[in-house]
Amino acid sequence: MNSASSVLTEVTWRIPNMDCAAEESEIRHALARVAGVRRLAFRLGARTLTVHAEQEALAHVEAALRNAGFAPQPPDASNAPQAAGHCGGCCGHGHAHSHSHAHSDLHARLQAAWQALLLPPALGRTLAALALALGAELWHAFAPEAWAAAGMALAALAVLLAGLCTYAKGLAALRRARLSISALMAVAVTGAFAIGQWPEAAMVMALYALAEHLEARAVDRARGAIARLLDMAPAQAEVRVEGGQGGETWRKLPAAQVPPGSVIRAKPGARLALDGTVIQGQSAVNQAPVTGESLPVDKCVGDTVYAGTLNLSGTLLVRVTAAAQDTQLARIIHAVEQAQSERAPMQAFIDRFAAIYTPAVFALALAVALLGPLAAGWPWHESIYKALVLLVIACPCALVIATPATVVSALARAAQLGVLIKGGVYLEQACQLRTVAFDKTGTLTLGQPALAALQPLSDEADEAALHARAHALAAHSDHPVARAIASGLAAQGFAASVDLPDAQDVPGLGVRATVQGQRLCLISPRAAGLARASESAPESAPEWQAALQAHQAAGRSVSLLARAEGEGSGIGSESGETLTPLALYAVADAIKPEAAAAVQALHQLGVQTVMLSGDHAQAVGAVAQAAGISQAHAELLPDGKLAQLRALQAQGRVAMVGDGINDAPALAAADIGIAVGGAGADVALEAADVALMSGGLNRVATLIRLSRHTHRVLWANIAVALGIKLAFLALAVTGHASMWMAVFADVGASLLVVTLGLRLLRWRED
Repeated sequence: MNSASSVLTEVTWRIPNMDCAAEESEIRHALARVAGVRRLAFRLGARTLTVHAEQEALAHVEAALRNAGFAPQPPDASNAPQAAGHCGGCCGHGHAHSHSHAHSDLHARLQAAWQALLLPPALGRTLAALALALGAELWHAFAPEAWAAAGMALAALAVLLAGLCTYAKGLAALRRARLSISALMAVAVTGAFAIGQWPEAAMVMALYALAEHLEARAVDRARGAIARLLDMAPAQAEVRVEGGQGGETWRKLPAAQVPPGSVIRAKPGARLALDGTVIQGQSAVNQAPVTGESLPVDKCVGDTVYAGTLNLSGTLLVRVTAAAQDTQLARIIHAVEQAQSERAPMQAFIDRFAAIYTPAVFALALAVALLGPLAAGWPWHESIYKALVLLVIACPCALVIATPATVVSALARAAQLGVLIKGGVYLEQACQLRTVAFDKTGTLTLGQPALAALQPLSDEADEAALHARAHALAAHSDHPVARAIASGLAAQGFAASVDLPDAQDVPGLGVRATVQGQRLCLISPRAAGLARASESAPESAPEWQAALQAHQAAGRSVSLLARAEGEGSGIGSESGETLTPLALYAVADAIKPEAAAAVQALHQLGVQTVMLSGDHAQAVGAVAQAAGISQAHAELLPDGKLAQLRALQAQGRVAMVGDGINDAPALAAADIGIAVGGAGADVALEAADVALMSGGLNRVATLIRLSRHTHRVLWANIAVALGIKLAFLALAVTGHASMWMAVFADVGASLLVVTLGLRLLRWRED
């Protein structure tokens, strides 16, 4: 299709009166029936809404927002509308035009003032409304009855300052037959005025505005916890600029204008402005903002550094590898913000609960107002007042705000610890994990073959000479095992500069060359022919066989340094030569240092562990034993891994831990895909539901512990909010609660659940 309606577009609006999760829920409900809307992304801290929709749907979206009482503005719009109609310079059209101009200017100013009143009240306006409400209370208590009109004027002015925004949203909700928080407050305050309780009406609206302000500030703190990391990256970078005569100078430029490939300088004590690779210098760098590592990391030429990290000691010259908007820090922040915009299952449950709870309490209030005088003999005035108190108590603000504040705090804390969670759904599901399945290579192991053991099998030459010849042969091969042998021998001081002009590297067989008059080869036991080698040197056969079997049982790859004799040519058992083994070299993919402790931590949490690998059984068994994993499956193709995952999922939720590169099918099939990629692996940020940016495998247990703690806090918040509501419902029905006491209870419950949620920003593992 080529119609305009099929063209997807993205637009961001600022919603000035959207300041908490309740408003988010109202907007979602208002836009639920607009055709063509694909996705909504909310940033309550910035009061912005990003709509992904078809082009033709945008006008309907804007109209639906206005009808719901949420007038959209451009993202950079000021909170205070500008007055229109100003004319600069001398008009020269006489008094009549001046009068017309003055009238137009006055009309514009009045309209601007009215629009400003429709915006959420700032703290100053709220405090002024609170002072007026207190004055109305004192006037009602001490002023003569004849002066009541002045007190009512004070109360009305307090409501005008604090509650006009609430009234606008409430009336819009009532027109759509939706009982939102604003609708309940509008009905309650109007009813209080109608029955002569104007001091309480003013106090209720002022306290409600103050509660909204405090809640918005608290949620802003939670949502800004990770965004504050962005401020750690300097806005300017010191960039090398080539001079006209081959010289060079350094100039400070905005980081956003520095292209990849440029060279920047980071002096001791300065933060790096961009990602890059060190090309000169050596220093210790604090990477905690990006990776969560508590200790500084030494950096030298060739190492990667990240924007926002702190250079501690030496000056570094860094070649930029990513633009400012693509740095690792910026991508982490973007991923967390995207996760914050996704609704967690608990939040969806609370919204469904509030959709039933609020109308139920409204029905109860209506029953109290209508049936109280008939069934209990209450005066009509008293029945209506009790019903209004019930409406104030019914506001589910504490319930609605409890989940997002808690989830956002947990997501931010996880990011600070180096665990990037892609959404609240995965944070909540992690506490229900029954099994964690691990890939082997690159996940439980380092993914880099290394020399694990070396053993001479002949006394014909000293050990150092044998290993020097093996190094000379291995250095002429590109095979990973040969490279591991060469680097391992060099690290142990056995490297020798031996010229091998006739060196021959035969893929799949090995390397052969003439070394100091001897025909030597570095070859695998299978290619060498174990039986023939044993027959040619029977005295070494027992040692040979025992060593080979031991290393193969440990899952290691074995290579032999052998002397070739006879008239044959080529390499291997089929060449016609007789091979005499001189030394044995075992190469293994070493297990990660933290693997065993990470697996043990999962077992202590009651989570079973499984290994799923495509490697051969001996290697898988050896790694499983070293890591403490009792159940391991080897030689699995991708479809085999998927089958094993499905079998495990029949017993409960399963997480798959892989390196984010070759485990994509398994990561996608698991309930939670966890990529162990490190801060430099782009794939780890994109492939899985959770990316472990630092801390290695230990962070899997961190994820589960944080998820379980978050789960407890969520249910504690719900219990607190409901408990306070139910207590005051009982007090209201029995006539022991006033309207502004109910507001205090609602404010207290909201602040309490937000405070409990914000404590997750300081959560630490035991």
